[in-house]
Amino acid sequence: MTDDSQEQQEQPTNWRHRAAQIAIFVFLGALMLTVALNRDKLQVERFRQLGYLGVFLMALIGSSTIVLPIPHLAFTFTMGAVLNPWLAGLSAGFGDGIGEITGYMAGYALEDVAERSKLYKRLESWMQRNGDLTIFVLSLFPVPFFDLAAMAGGLAGYPLWRFMLATWTGKTIKAIVAAWSGYYGITWVAELIGAQ
Repeated sequence: MTDDSQEQQEQPTNWRHRAAQIAIFVFLGALMLTVALNRDKLQVERFRQLGYLGVFLMALIGSSTIVLPIPHLAFTFTMGAVLNPWLAGLSAGFGDGIGEITGYMAGYALEDVAERSKLYKRLESWMQRNGDLTIFVLSLFPVPFFDLAAMAGGLAGYPLWRFMLATWTGKTIKAIVAAWSGYYGITWVAELIGAQ
């Protein structure tokens, strides 16, 4: 194959890749803008009335917003005292795991920016050595740079199904712990002040 024909084959691929990046970037920008403009409508009471669906939606929205923090883990903690902690944790873990797809997509869309970050380079190294373990461990803790790990996964072309499985497992364990902590924590406070 000549250099000219190889170059002609790469051009449509590069154009499609760039178009996909732009589309993802526009989608994520629109998502962030929508959440930012409607943040006042994200009232805890509305989600509380929805029960398990509310826990799921709060976690989904909270983890979908890459740069806008929404305290969905605190909501899961509180709802663990009101609902069945197992089901509240599972609902939150499921929503949280699905919401992290936005970070994965951002890695694909923002590869030029992410590759310049020192933290990203460290995460990429961990991902190359053991991506499943890296994603699982980071998703267990409420660390702010999990989105960078998700970006590293997207940028490295880490299989989406493996990313989702590791993320869902870690996020679900974290959410179940938060829900049970809420259940026992609020019960303990009630006993302490004599409300029970």
